[in-house]
Parts: sequence; structure tokens; C-alpha cells
Amino acid sequence: MAQRYVVQVGDPILRKVCKEVKNFDGELAKLLDDMKTTVRAEDGAGLAAPQVGVDARAVVVDVEEGFFELVNPVIYYSKGEQTGPEGCLSVKGKQGIVTRPDKVKVEYRDRNGRKHKLTAEGFFARAVCHELDHLDGILYIDKASNIVDLSEDK
Repeated sequence: MAQRYVVQVGDPILRKVCKEVKNFDGELAKLLDDMKTTVRAEDGAGLAAPQVGVDARAVVVDVEEGFFELVNPVIYYSKGEQTGPEGCLSVKGKQGIVTRPDKVKVEYRDRNGRKHKLTAEGFFARAVCHELDHLDGILYIDKASNIVDLSEDK
């Protein structure tokens, strides 16, 4: 498991609609393992494959509810609304206010290709929605209001 470089806003891969994962193999397992190492090293709540330069519909989410690997995820239900601050490992030093669903249900595959369903609420739902947006080339800054620069060297 290796830490990978997190690409930053401006890199064209962050604006791509990612390709569906077709091969559930050792290459996918290595990607997911490396993403886990990277999100933890960067102290993030989630990471999508395009953020490490890979055109694939795969994300990891690391929140209080646990660590999740979602391959080819699709939100099939959403309910409610929550508004709060978000940041992104690919948009360093900034934060903005984003409105997201309060509850989502997601169908996805695991690293072995098996189908699963997941219900996420609150911050967990926010993290899932944020990461799934990455798979369609959408960044939180596209939806955010009140974006502030948190960097120390203003």
C-alpha cells in the first residue's frame, strides 16, 4: 500500500466523467489499497480515483461509521437536506458551504465485484455525495457558496 499524489484543481482528470470499472482484479485492489493509505495520510474523509489520476468509478470513504470502498456506485435514493462546510484534498486550503441530501442510498460493487447497498445519513451522506460527484467531474467548489481561503500565507 503506497501513498499516491493527490492531483489538484486545474488537472483535467478532475473534470472527466470516469469510466465504469470492468475488471475486478489485482490492479483494482492495489488502487483501493493505495487510496486507503492516501486518504488516511492526508487526513481526509474520502478520496475518488480521479483524485489520484485514475479514470475509474471508484471511491473510498473513511468516516466515523467506518471505511468503505465503493466501485461503480450509484445513488438511487436521497432525502432531506443539509448545509455545511466542505473542503477537498484536491482543492487545498479552501472551504465552502454546500447543500447536500441528508440521507442517501447507494448501490455499488466491492473490490471483488459483488453488489451491495448502503444507507448513509448526515456527514456520512455528505462524504458519499462529495466523492461520487468527483466521478462525474464535479468539484464541491462548483456547488459551494462563501468559499474562503484557509491558507496561512494570505
